[in-house]
Amino acid sequence: MSDFTIYHNPRCSKSRLTLEILRKNKIEPKIVLYLENPPNQKELATLLKKLDMTPREILRKTEKDYKINDLSDKSIPDLDLINIMLRFPKLIERPIVVKDQKAIIGRPPENVLNLI
Repeated sequence: MSDFTIYHNPRCSKSRLTLEILRKNKIEPKIVLYLENPPNQKELATLLKKLDMTPREILRKTEKDYKINDLSDKSIPDLDLINIMLRFPKLIERPIVVKDQKAIIGRPPENVLNLI
């Protein structure tokens, strides 16, 4: 079993390229289709810790749900942002690749090489 997990959206070119880089390096990660199986609050908080990022830093600002929920409002607390991302997982930047206690966002996809 692989030490790697990818939070993957197969419709996203960056996510597909990141997965391809892993596979070219003979790594078959556990694939989490996070739009179908979104993380729970605890899992998302753990991902953020492994990424060493805040909820705001992993928000996809170009998504319709970002605008609808007025997420540009900097006064929204982190816990509220996490709960909004759980309701609208498209807002979570992708792909996220995890190995042990470290994670990266595969943008650009070559970022994954820092985990290998």
